[in-house]
Amino acid sequence: MRHKTTEPNNTVRRTALCFAVVALALASASPAPAQKIASPRGGAPGAWRLIGTVEADRKADHDTIVVKGPFDDFRKVKFKVTNAGLNLDHLVITYDNGTPDNIETRENIPEGGESRQIDLRGAGKRSIRRIDFWYDSKGLLKRAHVTVFGMK
Repeated sequence: MRHKTTEPNNTVRRTALCFAVVALALASASPAPAQKIASPRGGAPGAWRLIGTVEADRKADHDTIVVKGPFDDFRKVKFKVTNAGLNLDHLVITYDNGTPDNIETRENIPEGGESRQIDLRGAGKRSIRRIDFWYDSKGLLKRAHVTVFGMK
């Protein structure tokens, strides 16, 4: 008398288990921040200059703008939001010398609105290497367009 083999049944179970583990890992992994490279242009002191723009996605909560010189020395920054609102939680500005400046903002920026003017710490040259910012996008179907400006 031959016994029924359950090998195909076990193979199906193992395959289903593998798919479940992979799906769980993908669902729980936080997305990598979008990283944009920006090259600000020169301008008169006291005028706002474009640093860079990113699209904030509901799936992400963090974006990065890498700033390339030579016009990367600012004393203030601000954020303008279009297409959807944004809750700007905090940002970290890293200067050319590697020093990070952690700034708590906790600002609700409506669609078409701007953040407050954010004074950067330190005196003299504040050459920015990168701007990392954490947020919660309020657009259900639309992505918020976030534009960062700097003032020399």
